[in-house]
Amino acid sequence: MEFIDLKAQYRALQPAIDAGVRKVLESTRFIGGPEVKELENRLADFVGRKHCITCANGTEALQLAFMAYGISSGDAVFCPDMTFISSVEPAVMLGATPVFCDIDPETYNLDPISLLRQVQRVEQEGKWRPRFVVAVDFLGNPADFEAISRICKEHNLILIEDAAQATGASYQGKRCGSFGDIATTSFFPSKPLGCYGDGGAVFTDDDEIAGLLNSFKVHGKGPKGKYDNVRIGLNSRLDTLQAAVLLAKLDVLEEEIEARQRVAARYNDAFRGKVQIPAVSKGNISAYAQYCVLAENSELRQQVLDTMKEAEVPSLIYYPNVLHELDAFAPYEGDRQLMAAKKYAECNFGLPFSPYLTEEDQQKVIEVVLSAL
Repeated sequence: MEFIDLKAQYRALQPAIDAGVRKVLESTRFIGGPEVKELENRLADFVGRKHCITCANGTEALQLAFMAYGISSGDAVFCPDMTFISSVEPAVMLGATPVFCDIDPETYNLDPISLLRQVQRVEQEGKWRPRFVVAVDFLGNPADFEAISRICKEHNLILIEDAAQATGASYQGKRCGSFGDIATTSFFPSKPLGCYGDGGAVFTDDDEIAGLLNSFKVHGKGPKGKYDNVRIGLNSRLDTLQAAVLLAKLDVLEEEIEARQRVAARYNDAFRGKVQIPAVSKGNISAYAQYCVLAENSELRQQVLDTMKEAEVPSLIYYPNVLHELDAFAPYEGDRQLMAAKKYAECNFGLPFSPYLTEEDQQKVIEVVLSAL
């Protein structure tokens, strides 16, 4: 049994993927081939944004977003304490200060109440300029954009939607990737829309920001091309081969999102009342990049993990640490009483999940976990 069955997905999509890859190999247009622009246009339409700018990976998508808005030393970036380091890492590399906020204990997403409290604290202390909020669609579950957007408008903050795990998800009828001043995503292989390597994209409706992103991603190129360097930039391009793979997968993404709902529903029915299952707010659709539940405590979690290992059922702790406790962020001050994020880190465990998970395999997972509980 695979934790995320990319092999089954490839078998299902092999004719389309192989044909797309073969076309690129025959054309030899490995950088900047027509498949890249086709993917950008289709993704922009799919998400509901004016521009989609692809790049080398999801981390650099965030870095490009911060660069386009002129992040600098002294800026404060508010981020959930439970996410992958890349949600805030590029901002810190560019000189900004991370300010961690707690998560909602049910959705695992950025808690608007904690966000507001942290923004007000930073404003009162006056050490840093409150500048950015990174709202992560954690595990593919849309963040509370109505409440978060309101706080950002009231406090003049730039909202970045980190939709790395949420391509195909939606919030109140709108696709994830369409929220905030700017949004980013990742095409890491395990993502709901994943390539066969690294890749990422940035979404914006702002023509000027789109122009900056296209410049920054190619060494700060100017209007005359890549040798007309008008600013310091990156080398961050999506390979044409990866674009070809993503185009084939995009064709079936909506079908796969529907399949993810069915797999999640079976898990929900089996585990409701026995562990904490992920809560998806009414009107929202999660992409279920991962299906993670919370045990009552860390000891029970370990008992479940041991039982799964013995039964040869794969599992994953996703993620094991809150950000503010990582050595990388030790120099930064801030609230250390972010209890919902801490509880998640101590008690979460992920179950095998993909649109291609068979009912037989899923039933085995359910039986093994229930036996441990």
